[in-house]
Amino acid sequence: MKLACAALFVVLCWAYSPIGIHIGLEAYSPGQLALLRFLIASAFMAIVVMYHGVQIPKRQDLPLLFLLGFFAVALHHITLNFGQRGVSAGAASVLAQSTPIFTVIISRCVLKEAVSMWRWCCILGGMMGAFIVVVGDKGIGDISLNGLLILLSACSWSVYFILQKRYSTRYSTLTMVCYTVWTGTLILMIFSQGLLSSLASSKIQINFAVVLLGVFPSALAYVAWAYVLSRAEVSKISIVLYLIPPTAILMASFILGERPSLWVVLGGGVVVFSVLSMSLESLFRRRRCDGETG
Repeated sequence: MKLACAALFVVLCWAYSPIGIHIGLEAYSPGQLALLRFLIASAFMAIVVMYHGVQIPKRQDLPLLFLLGFFAVALHHITLNFGQRGVSAGAASVLAQSTPIFTVIISRCVLKEAVSMWRWCCILGGMMGAFIVVVGDKGIGDISLNGLLILLSACSWSVYFILQKRYSTRYSTLTMVCYTVWTGTLILMIFSQGLLSSLASSKIQINFAVVLLGVFPSALAYVAWAYVLSRAEVSKISIVLYLIPPTAILMASFILGERPSLWVVLGGGVVVFSVLSMSLESLFRRRRCDGETG
């Protein structure tokens, strides 16, 4: 029950993320919003560290930690925020779910990992679904290239995921999350100019939405997800993440009054089905290998 509640909490937090970004962009520039969001997250993670503690990083690992912060926080959220200026919250959540597709492509091209024909078909299907979402979000006559920026943010997260997975044995999950958030926030300080004036002039409701954005999707969700991963198999529990796009679309309809087009729903279904099929293939392959071993 604890695992189920934690997983549901993560889904709700990350489903709120595009909604909070949509609200925050009413008063802040994309760079300012990313910085403010992670200043809040950094402060919250510092409070968590006071109770749980983290490992002190080795000097030779500092470049790696800054690299993680760049891809997971700075580049990912800057491109995401810029992209959402022309994409609905629901469509943004769908496009962001394409991360596993880019993970497989990068693993094949850079790490030379083998990719089955089934996975290539899933990648093709996911790309077609993303294209349908980009074209159908605002209508064929008003195609926005901002969707490509969100796909770039998903690609950036894929790079972070690969790096984090390869070097996760060096530090605990909480340590990696904390230093990723902190180093990414330091990089985002280049957008600090004018932040205080924007903060003072923005409405209370917008600032409240940004505080929620910093505390829940950017901090608490990572801690909860680390708890879930420490007590369940990644291949099994990660399937719940595919609930994020429909949850985000539903939340956006109530909070923002968005009504997703039929094309967004169709394209989103294709993306989620393609990524889910890719994950299930890994799960079935692992079970088959365990059966042969047994």
